[in-house]
Amino acid sequence: MRTDSSPGTLPAREHLPAAPAGTPVLDVVIPVYNEEKDLQPCVRRLHEHLDRTFPYAFRITIADNASTDTTPQVARRLAAQIPEVTTFRLEQKGRGRALRAVWSASDAPVLAYMDVDLSTDLNALLPLVAPLISGHSDLAIGSRLARSSRVVRGPKREFISRAYNLILRGSLQARFSDAQCGFKAIRRDVAQILLPLVEDTGWFFDTEMLVLAERAGLRIHEVPVDWVDDPDSTVHIVRTATDDLKGVWRVGRALATGSLPLDRLARPFGDDPRDRDLEDVPKGLARQLVGFCVVGALSTLFYLLLYSGFRVFTGSQTANALALLVSAVANTAANRRLTFGVRGRGGAVRHQAQGLVVFGIGLALTSGSLAALNAATSEPAHSTELAVLVAANLAATVLRFLLFRAWVFPDRREDDSAPVASYGTTPFRAGDVADSWRDTTVQLLPVRPHDTDARDSR
Repeated sequence: MRTDSSPGTLPAREHLPAAPAGTPVLDVVIPVYNEEKDLQPCVRRLHEHLDRTFPYAFRITIADNASTDTTPQVARRLAAQIPEVTTFRLEQKGRGRALRAVWSASDAPVLAYMDVDLSTDLNALLPLVAPLISGHSDLAIGSRLARSSRVVRGPKREFISRAYNLILRGSLQARFSDAQCGFKAIRRDVAQILLPLVEDTGWFFDTEMLVLAERAGLRIHEVPVDWVDDPDSTVHIVRTATDDLKGVWRVGRALATGSLPLDRLARPFGDDPRDRDLEDVPKGLARQLVGFCVVGALSTLFYLLLYSGFRVFTGSQTANALALLVSAVANTAANRRLTFGVRGRGGAVRHQAQGLVVFGIGLALTSGSLAALNAATSEPAHSTELAVLVAANLAATVLRFLLFRAWVFPDRREDDSAPVASYGTTPFRAGDVADSWRDTTVQLLPVRPHDTDARDSR
């Protein structure tokens, strides 16, 4: 259930249609810091590969992170010699800062980045970006941990990589397999709405972006890659691992408190079969039933424990009322977040008030059952009381789900009569957040590897 239709909502995915030759379809960013030795062979090899295999116009952007050696001069020389190469200089370090700046300013509809050491086989580049061009996916990542990947690296890095991904799965419930591979791509319309939510400016940038995208329901495509470890890598493993763990804690806390506006990333899903108007198929019913059953089972156990505790000090009716009241508040809060997907604090008080009305109906059912039991026998056994309460609670649970779905947490998408504007992007300075969005279609046209680029005159 969506609770927000703010102006950040993404348009439905579409295949990028054809357009004039020379328009860059892909912008590959290479973030560098003091890479005077590896930069030139990397850029020339990447350019040769794209020129030979990529069917659209492209651009290679060198993002210099405040290098103090001759890297800036090498980058400028490459940009002067190769028309498809540009350079971007930042006066502060940070891979995430560089990607945010270049991606925010780029006019290419598909944005990618790769590490300067080219550890990843370039044959995976076209499979990486193809799902973004076709409109099938929102982001794409290379995975060194897929079954069909071929990876050559030492046991230390292998252990660190797998341990980090296990941490992500255990703490942030991440389902993507490899967060750290320096080989990723994203659609520009997605990036310009997702990037303002990403706080990290260093190595955790990728992970945070992927976690937020996954939690928002965006589609992440994974490509198995062939990868060879660079023994001369300048990455400081201990410091990077420490910063990553701090980032995991920060993002996990933000997700737990509902402080991230992930609803603004929810697209209208014009291409999502789950939101098509199908007769006799309630939207989201299966998922909601599973969530409600799990919450209901835990709530029932919680209720029975409370009842048994209160029963020691008071009568059955009072114990039942107290136990049901406490468990009802917890049940409403859990169903609000987990079953019906309502995030944030907006409407929480109203939902709890409506939940108490539902609680009153459940109280009437269970209290009536106890009254009938006491009328039938003067001193019923405790086990008999529990059995009667379980049966009454089952009936109350069915009624609670129907009332929650139809009254407390209704799916209001069908009631949104106001037309929803579609949003695209407007140019803005690197690092800035666009204030307004308008729907634009980027026109693309396949070009042969040796077609003349209209940008040669610059």
